[in-house]
Parts: sequence; structure tokens; C-alpha cells
Amino acid sequence: QMSTQKQTIDIPEWNRQLDATEVSKEEMDRLVLHYLVTEGYKEAAEQFLSEAGIKADVDLAAIGERMDIKNAIESGDVQYAIEKINDLNPELLDTRPKLYFQLKLQHLIELIRSSKVKEALELVQEELAALCEDDPGLLSELEAVLALLAFDPPAGDEAMEAAGGAADEGPMPAEIRRLWDQGQRRATASAVNAAVLEAQGLDREPKLLFLLKMLTWAQDRLGQHASFPRVDDLVAAVPSRCAYA
Repeated sequence: QMSTQKQTIDIPEWNRQLDATEVSKEEMDRLVLHYLVTEGYKEAAEQFLSEAGIKADVDLAAIGERMDIKNAIESGDVQYAIEKINDLNPELLDTRPKLYFQLKLQHLIELIRSSKVKEALELVQEELAALCEDDPGLLSELEAVLALLAFDPPAGDEAMEAAGGAADEGPMPAEIRRLWDQGQRRATASAVNAAVLEAQGLDREPKLLFLLKMLTWAQDRLGQHASFPRVDDLVAAVPSRCAYA
């Protein structure tokens, strides 16, 4: 009968194996640069390129255009964002109808937030209803946003960041309340940013994020067979000295 006892790897042995793993400075620099470019930190990317002594393999000017779009959505100016997207890539929204719907839905939220009920209903009748006819699966999302008309909008940005961002009068279901939150704007901006990156032939998310996901997965798998110093705090990135997987 085979033993099921886990192998134990102590910290000195773990560090020895880590030290034996070679990762070049250039590879690390490219990972950092990829993160800065993908997340839109243009000035930081330019400074890092200067300090690291490497050449950019992407157009850093495009970062500013992406961040202009992202900032517009996060500040509620969706129409301006759509115009900038069309200037940057006229085919992007035409070839991604669900993204276009998501942007128009965000625009509807902003109109309702500003108590522009007439303009909101016109947007539904002239554009969003037709998009739902083409894809009936989108109708439930539209209905959820229209439910906002039954509630008072938040008083300002502070209300969106407050717990729940609930209206002052009447109970508001959680799935409706979240549409007022700043997180809703960020989610729309993130989807647009990923689409722009993809259209430019770039990765939709930073490779560092993928590697962190892989680290978590690999630790879980290894933990089934061995006890070892886990890295549970991905910010500090320090292996535990007292708890093993």
C-alpha cells in the first residue's frame, strides 16, 4: 500500500530551488513594461523605459488615447468616449455589438442619473430597443437599467462610493443598486480598454495578472502532494514561515 503522507519542503530548501530558477532581468523588465502599457500608465512606462534601457515594442502614444477614453467613461461622459473610440478605430464598435450595447447602456444610466428622463427614453426607443431585437438576451440588462427610473439617483460621486450607493427613498434591490456604483463605470471602462487592446493586437490583460493566477493555481495543486512555504499575501510576496500548504 502506497503512503499518502505529503512531502515536506522547508524554507531553506524552497529558497534553494527558487535561487536555481533563472529569470533574466530583461524578462522581468518586459513584464513590468507590459503591465504599465496594458494598464495605461503612460508616464510611468516612459520613465521605466528610460531607466531600464530597453526599447518599447508598442506605440506609447496610443496609451494616452486609451486612457482618455477610460477616464471619460469613469467620469460619466460616455458620448465623448464613443466619439473618441470611433476616432481611434471606426470599426471597433461596429464589429463588437455587445460592447456597443454596453456603452449605450452606460449612457442610459448616466442620463437617468442626471434626471434626463426624456433623453433616456429617446435613447431606448431609437437605439437600445433595436439592439435588443437583434439580441433578445440583452433585454434583461436593459430592463434592469430602466428600473432605475423608479428610484432617486445618488446625490453625487460620494454616494456612488458609499456602501451600496442606495437611493434616499424606498428599498432598492442589490442588482439595481449596483448600477449606481462607480464600479459599474469601471467595469464598462475596463471592457472598452480590453477591446481596444485586442484591436491593437495587444493582450487584453497584463501578463503579471495571468502569472499571479497561475501561481495561485500551482500552489493549490502542489499543496495536494507536498507541504511547502505558500505565498498567500501576493502583495508582500513573502512565503509563510509558520504555515504550510
